[in-house]
Amino acid sequence: MSLRTRFSEKIDLNCPLNEHPRPQFMRENWLCLNGKYEYAVTRNINTFPKSFDGEIIVPFAIESELSGVGRKLLPDERLWYRRYFTVPENFKGKRIILHFDAVDWQCHVYVNRRPATIHKGGYSHFSIDITELLKDGENELIVRVYDPSDTGLQQRGKQRLKSVGIWYTATSGIWQPVWLEAVEDISIENIRLTPDFDGGKIRIESTVKGKAEKDKLRLELKVFESIDGGEVVFSGDISFDERIEIPNFIAWSPENPHLYGVELRLFSGGTEKDFVRSYFGMRKFSVGRDDKGLPRLMLNNKPYFHNGLLDQGYWPESGLTPPSDEAMICDIKTMKDLGFNMLRKHIKVELERWYYHCDRLGVLVWQDMVSGGGRLSTLYAGVLPNLGIKVDDHNYSIFKREDPQNREEFRRELIEMIDRLYNHTSICLWVPFNEGWGQFEAKEIGEFVKKYDPTRIVDHASGWYDMGGPELISVHRYILPVTLPKITDRPFVLSEFGGYSQVIKGHVWDEKKSFGYKMYKTRAGLTAAYKKLYEKQIIPLIEKGLSAAVYTQVSDVEFEVNGIFTYDRKIIKIEEQTIRELNERMRL
Repeated sequence: MSLRTRFSEKIDLNCPLNEHPRPQFMRENWLCLNGKYEYAVTRNINTFPKSFDGEIIVPFAIESELSGVGRKLLPDERLWYRRYFTVPENFKGKRIILHFDAVDWQCHVYVNRRPATIHKGGYSHFSIDITELLKDGENELIVRVYDPSDTGLQQRGKQRLKSVGIWYTATSGIWQPVWLEAVEDISIENIRLTPDFDGGKIRIESTVKGKAEKDKLRLELKVFESIDGGEVVFSGDISFDERIEIPNFIAWSPENPHLYGVELRLFSGGTEKDFVRSYFGMRKFSVGRDDKGLPRLMLNNKPYFHNGLLDQGYWPESGLTPPSDEAMICDIKTMKDLGFNMLRKHIKVELERWYYHCDRLGVLVWQDMVSGGGRLSTLYAGVLPNLGIKVDDHNYSIFKREDPQNREEFRRELIEMIDRLYNHTSICLWVPFNEGWGQFEAKEIGEFVKKYDPTRIVDHASGWYDMGGPELISVHRYILPVTLPKITDRPFVLSEFGGYSQVIKGHVWDEKKSFGYKMYKTRAGLTAAYKKLYEKQIIPLIEKGLSAAVYTQVSDVEFEVNGIFTYDRKIIKIEEQTIRELNERMRL
């Protein structure tokens, strides 16, 4: 049975997901290249196809229903895309930048049959200046993709060629937006926005691309009282690394997600060269101690309980790609309306608009790095951790990270993720590793992440193999009861728990193969168990030191039926008022 959400009913196949893909760095001159492409699957890796197999809808992975194809891409195959585009008249005379927000895994890009770039990494954004490859009139774009899925070592998360249990359908090819942008010969390459909560300032670091004498460049900044505009809080010229005072600032929090609007203009010799819009929130994430001396997560210098859900970001008709902007908003708003204040984005880097919606709607985000390496054995993935037996994660063979190049790719992609998402106000915590999957040198990597981005909290190893790194004691509990750890030098967080499950006929991926840790037959039974879990095990621990709780999960995912939502987002399985009443008690 085909399972769909209501959001796919309104999709414009000529250009789905056509909202601006990067709200944190918006220019007016851009063009959506999502929509209908030709595709071919071949075993010939070097020669352009002589013919194509049919039509595919970008940015939906070839495995998904919304792509219009719905087939696996095998490791010995190559997926080819082709489309034609014409550069708009108002782009003429400018540099033309081609953006891919994510292509899984390795891709070769050609413009008019000439090589443009080669990129590896299934969850990272990349851009190409294609100006010199363009011609007047119609241009041809071809993308060739190789994806070994779980036969390779690359960062791939929970993707598998044969999905089962907690492992899901692979995602191959273009799965996030493709778009063009027009810029001048000199342009703003990047801005980095860092709130100084204690000092009441925002630090703005800007980099410029293009040949220009720096003393002839000028940056002009405006900061508005709201992301929607309003009164000007600051207006004036700034340096390329400037700290701006925000007088009487309004602090950002889930209860009051206030955002300031930003306009940045670049001038060269008196001529305006670039104009970018952005935004920021004034907030501070840290670790400290409460009045009882217990280590806590802090928001804006006050203890703040993170009451959240695991969010894997999968959709029945479109896999890792949300079917629409509205779909992302619905997930976030529904979970916040139920009383949760945090989402742990699990083993996935989302479309940037998802983080934008968390910023403006007021939801904290724990961001996982995508896992990779070889497949961890059941002994190390489940048995030993539940017995409390530790293993040194410098033993690369146990954790299936023997390949030094693969470890280096992980480090590079981790930095790329942090850089890409750095400006998003809602992201409060980075999670480099989960449950030992491809884990290596977690303490050292956690320390590196904390040094690279000191504005966020770090959970160096979520669940299983704590190496004593920054900054949390992070525990997963699905079967065993939740208890306080003996270690008291770091905040204690329950970074996964629950997973209570129910099959609802007509709303599941596969009724016979459905998977869950604890199954319930009725809504009443599931609700009662959920309530008992929170009242007996979770809420009593908050006053004793529990600083965060992450229930599994937002929605069912394929064979997993442990969601608050069904996979098609049509039914909330647990009685809503019970969830709200319990969440009212999940506070410090």
